[in-house]
Amino acid sequence: MNKALIYLIFVFAVVTIGALIGINNVPGEWYQTLNKPFFNPPNWIFGPMWTALYVLIGIAGARTWLQSRMGGRMQLWGSQMLLNFMWSPIFFGMESPLGALILIVPMLICIVAFIIMTSTRDRISMWLFVPYAIWVAFATLLNASIVYLN
Repeated sequence: MNKALIYLIFVFAVVTIGALIGINNVPGEWYQTLNKPFFNPPNWIFGPMWTALYVLIGIAGARTWLQSRMGGRMQLWGSQMLLNFMWSPIFFGMESPLGALILIVPMLICIVAFIIMTSTRDRISMWLFVPYAIWVAFATLLNASIVYLN
């Protein structure tokens, strides 16, 4: 299969699945009633931020797939994606900040492990994941703060 097509498939799949999950798990009235920390960003920033991150994640996934389809890095990439896609349904759909917090910690661990494993094999994919790790670390702090405040 053509490399460009693989990149397109990965980016399209990650962005599309992420968007569908986001559309089906919007912050509703329940979320508006929660106490949030002073550093909670405005709601409008999440859509563009996640779209950009999903493009980077998709590119890193395609690169990893092309290099090692069944290797440990691909397994970590898939694991963090599964956890990522489960977070919104748990936080917003089930209205469970605690459940989402329990989920986001292993997600962050998978992301950091992917960065570490990739650092010597594919520095581009490693750097593509750095903004994602920073954002998820921030999201973990935000999620923990919401659990604490509520």
